[in-house]
Amino acid sequence: MSLQGEEAPDLPSSLRGGEGLQSERTRLAWVRTAALLAVTGLGGAGLALRTGTPVIAIIPFAPAVFCGALLLTGTGIRYRNAQEAIRGGRPLDNRVDALIAWLGTLAVTLGALSLVLTR
Repeated sequence: MSLQGEEAPDLPSSLRGGEGLQSERTRLAWVRTAALLAVTGLGGAGLALRTGTPVIAIIPFAPAVFCGALLLTGTGIRYRNAQEAIRGGRPLDNRVDALIAWLGTLAVTLGALSLVLTR
């Protein structure tokens, strides 16, 4: 709490809107999303193979693995874009990455549904 006439204390750069850990948090969030998609796709396909589920139930997991791998390979580019956007004071444009993550999530959901329906 500041009193009238007192100067506000200096804030860390992360709170002033300058460079901070924003790009690191963004990168780590995308890496977690990508890894989760890839691991869930591989795990679902492995589960389907071990339980003798028909091949049709395994197919939806392949796009999830692909989407996760695609997001992981774009980590460096996404990090540089986040850094530039923060320095330039403009918003990030993650529409393509969000679409890939959404498609991967949809593939996992369809794979899980196919596992349930074929058992």
